[in-house]
Amino acid sequence: MNTIPAVPRPAATVILVRDRPDPSGERPSLQVFLQRRVPTMAFAAGMTVFPGGAVDAGDSIVPARTRGPGAAEWGRRFSCEPGQAAGYLHAAVRETFEECGVLLAGPAGPPSGAGEPVLDDAAAHAARTGLIERTRTLAGVLDDAGLALRADLLHPWARWITPEQEPRRYDAAFFVAALPAGQAADARTTEAVEARWWRPADILREHAGGAARLMPPTWLTLTELAGFEDAAAVVAAAADRVVTPVRPTLVRKGERTVAVVGDREITLP
Repeated sequence: MNTIPAVPRPAATVILVRDRPDPSGERPSLQVFLQRRVPTMAFAAGMTVFPGGAVDAGDSIVPARTRGPGAAEWGRRFSCEPGQAAGYLHAAVRETFEECGVLLAGPAGPPSGAGEPVLDDAAAHAARTGLIERTRTLAGVLDDAGLALRADLLHPWARWITPEQEPRRYDAAFFVAALPAGQAADARTTEAVEARWWRPADILREHAGGAARLMPPTWLTLTELAGFEDAAAVVAAAADRVVTPVRPTLVRKGERTVAVVGDREITLP
């Protein structure tokens, strides 16, 4: 138990959603993209998570290279300072591209649709490799391709701050984004041993049966998403959302440790 809480590091997570009709017609068409992290990771080892990661020093939006809400509006909607919100947004786009190849960007000129294939395979591979190896920046990738960051494709869902008892803490913004037309999410990342699309109810059953491990923010988010029929309904629910930080506390219950969030108790995996 820490006596002096660690300072939470800003981070961003993206809940990618898409529709795939259920052949039986009995289940919602909504699917979410999830990754099972490698067991040697310093944080959330072996957990099934949404794509995302910590905010880097270079994560900041440039208004001339951004389409959609600016830093002040993101600050209002995430209940934080505009500079911190800008870091969340830039990290969300960068991490999603690095971890699953989905680039939430578009032509720097007038928009031509809700999402477009923005890089050919060779250019996307080179840009993604450069970002992962830290030889390129997202700003440089966008500039070289004549692209703008599509802030209008992202919507706030939640903001979670790791309990004070944890040695490694994050202040994480959770965004929602529909998979852009013409793009595909993949599993080509060294940080995950598996990545695929799930119906929320299916991965929640896997967790309940012990076949998957979900952290409290992921579990609660998936529980919320399980109530939606399709991706459009999720995006609509997030469109005007203003979030305040969720600050769970850890409590011992016999041999179990649970995260207390409001009137909910979530058993830690």
